[in-house]
Amino acid sequence: MLLDPETAAEHRSRLVDVASSICGSRALAEDLVQETYARVLTKPRPLREGAVFPYLVRALRNVAKDHWRAEQRRPQVIGDLDPEDPRLRHDREPHHEVVAQEVYAHVERLPNEFRDVVKAVDVLGLSYAQAAGTLRIPQGTVMSRLSRGRRRLACAMS
Repeated sequence: MLLDPETAAEHRSRLVDVASSICGSRALAEDLVQETYARVLTKPRPLREGAVFPYLVRALRNVAKDHWRAEQRRPQVIGDLDPEDPRLRHDREPHHEVVAQEVYAHVERLPNEFRDVVKAVDVLGLSYAQAAGTLRIPQGTVMSRLSRGRRRLACAMS
């Protein structure tokens, strides 16, 4: 049996379910399945009866691995705080400048997991969803770490 678009399409919904269980995101699962079909249909192969779905799942796993490898090579958007960045300055009174530098110093002293989330949301202005995607953590984790990070900052500032 030759793998053709009609045969492959019969397994699409099951393949999307497998991809969702692998990556945890329905949108990413759809993308991975699309890429899987693009790869397997460009090189049709003869397969035994009943071997189509296992073949597609194996191809999907390879596509997912390639995706994660590419994500690891992608540069992080979170960087060091730049107190000279004009977007971070609201006025130029000396007292406010001193307070801002003190806040930045306390942010830098936070543990990594809190510091990254505080920088992403409070400094860079990312939404919870954007921060979650950038940091590759669940959105609920972003919210809890942000809350705890802000609490630590408040305690350090008082």
